[in-house]
Amino acid sequence: MHAAVVHTFAEPPRYDEFPDPVATGPGEEVVEVLASGLHPRVRSQADGTHYTATDELPLVPGVDGVGRRADGSLLYFVLPDTALGAMADKTLVDPGRSIPVPNSIDPVLLAAAMNPAMSSWVALKRRVTFTPGQAVLILGATGSAGRLAIQTARFLGAGRIVAAGRGAERLAALTALGATDTVDLAGDDETVAQELAAKAADVDVVLDYLWGPVTEKAIMPLLLARTDRSRLLSWVEIGSVAGPDIALPSAALRQANVCFSGSGQGSVSAAGILRELPDLVAEIGRGTFSVDAVARPLAEVAEAWADAPARATERVVLVP
Repeated sequence: MHAAVVHTFAEPPRYDEFPDPVATGPGEEVVEVLASGLHPRVRSQADGTHYTATDELPLVPGVDGVGRRADGSLLYFVLPDTALGAMADKTLVDPGRSIPVPNSIDPVLLAAAMNPAMSSWVALKRRVTFTPGQAVLILGATGSAGRLAIQTARFLGAGRIVAAGRGAERLAALTALGATDTVDLAGDDETVAQELAAKAADVDVVLDYLWGPVTEKAIMPLLLARTDRSRLLSWVEIGSVAGPDIALPSAALRQANVCFSGSGQGSVSAAGILRELPDLVAEIGRGTFSVDAVARPLAEVAEAWADAPARATERVVLVP
């Protein structure tokens, strides 16, 4: 079969031949891949920087997708850490890590939406005690996952949604998705700190797709400006687009009631994630979420890989 194949972590994958998958046990099933999203998570898998990465090469990237079973039915699947990913003509799936989806659903739309949407969906359902009416700050709101986080928070009943990202034009478009306030992170440090303190100090939940220096500079202005510092602030780290590390002042943990946690593989079990997905699939199928999906042939994986960073608000989907 053909697949996107990583031969070295120093180079992007290329369209190449790869051995056909063979099911060897009751927990494996060969499916025809219909669509697989080129998510930031997949890029870090392919360059060896994700925290689950191993040194195993060659590697077919792709962590999830939409497939067709031998009986013609469709499923959405999430793969374990494996060298045989979803960006191929066929792959091996564990039925226990997949859910059936209607044959009427658009595979490209579903493959584009599920990974970025589940990041906020699972975080708000599994990592915090979120109740309708609470306020949410989204750091990294102008990216594909951040835009879906706004819509997810709105769908789940957030009373106020502060969207922080870069670019006036991109931020202006977020109001239609449900953002009630915006903060442009492209400003100077003092201006950004003042805006975050004024607009987001009293939120209940932070969904953080950035981490790194952006988060580091945001923590204290937010905490010190809270009207009631003893009221819980749940800070959920989901991505690290701005950097993998922060310096956290010990005073932050003493001066305010803040709880830092993460949402991703390990912090939520695969079974726990899968239990939340049928409802998300249903909402995507109903058109609840606005998603910019761009389909590219799998044979053009090298070109799609190079183009993807420029498509911040879009999600590229590879189609065999």
